[in-house]
Amino acid sequence: MKSKTPFIIILLVLAVAIGGAWYLKKAATSQGHGAISNRTPASNTTPPPATAGVNGAEPPHTLGPTSAKVHLEEFGDFECPPCGLLHPILQQMQTEFSDRLQITFREFPLVPTHQHAMAAASAAEAAALQGKFWEMHDLLYEHQKDWHEVFDVRPIFEGYAKQIGLDVERYKRDVNSDPVADRIIQDGKRGHYLGVKGTPTVFLNGREVPFESLPADKLRVLINSELSGSK
Repeated sequence: MKSKTPFIIILLVLAVAIGGAWYLKKAATSQGHGAISNRTPASNTTPPPATAGVNGAEPPHTLGPTSAKVHLEEFGDFECPPCGLLHPILQQMQTEFSDRLQITFREFPLVPTHQHAMAAASAAEAAALQGKFWEMHDLLYEHQKDWHEVFDVRPIFEGYAKQIGLDVERYKRDVNSDPVADRIIQDGKRGHYLGVKGTPTVFLNGREVPFESLPADKLRVLINSELSGSK
């Protein structure tokens, strides 16, 4: 019998402070100039207190070298439509800036706003235990519309696990495990410490990027400014 305790703990830790998501009207164009608008504020709740130096899950999920001059840290929810639209923008930024940019993804499932957010976060973390976090991350975002309204996402996520070459039986054991639950909790604690109240929330070298600056053309300007040393 698989324990449900990890998910009860996650709900208690995260649900208090997370009540909503931000929404986008349009995705990026073929030239990479996206439009991000119509922010929907999170519910008016107060995050639980957090101690200084909350690092989140270790090691974090990163793309790009630690030596990169620009570090982007995203707090995301796999079922969040704006996060799904930001996904290709961040991929584009990584392609353009290569080893000058490091991207970190933090789990921040919006519970209970998104019914499958926790299952998706757990699927990604279970894949990470077999070295395939980013492969699962990409599939979840790219096929978000295929699963977010499905009643039972488990067979779909298990299909993704098979598609990216995971040991599916191990994946099925890991998805409800304490290590997976703990990583989600730790990222949530870091998010609360930093004042995250919705998704996507992105920090550039430790400073929060305004929501309206997340389209590709505006985000590119911020990254270039950081690379040139201008403020």
